[in-house]
Amino acid sequence: MAIGSKELAPVELDTYEDERLVDELKKAKEELFNLRFQAATGQLESHGRLRAVKRDIARIYTVIRERELGIRATPAPIEVPEKPAKKSTKAKAAADAEASEKPGASDTAASDNTEEKN
Repeated sequence: MAIGSKELAPVELDTYEDERLVDELKKAKEELFNLRFQAATGQLESHGRLRAVKRDIARIYTVIRERELGIRATPAPIEVPEKPAKKSTKAKAAADAEASEKPGASDTAASDNTEEKN
């Protein structure tokens, strides 16, 4: 592979969804702007990074265009299985207590509490 970001290899870009490609493109353009600004002010340390970022941008544009033309396949969206919501120990204990009670017991307990308050 030529100079460039190791994380933006063409094989890696194939696995990205379109939204993520656009995000990576925005990041690369921002980095290029910052590098050009540093170069203009004389603060740039590695001039090779300019070339690498330009190549990364070109790679991303190529992948996007090839997907538009149907040359590259768009990856199938990865479905993340939903995890059940974790209950705290107090909530879990309360849920267990409610489940162990009889269905009619909660009605009588509620009426007893209202009588005591009056």
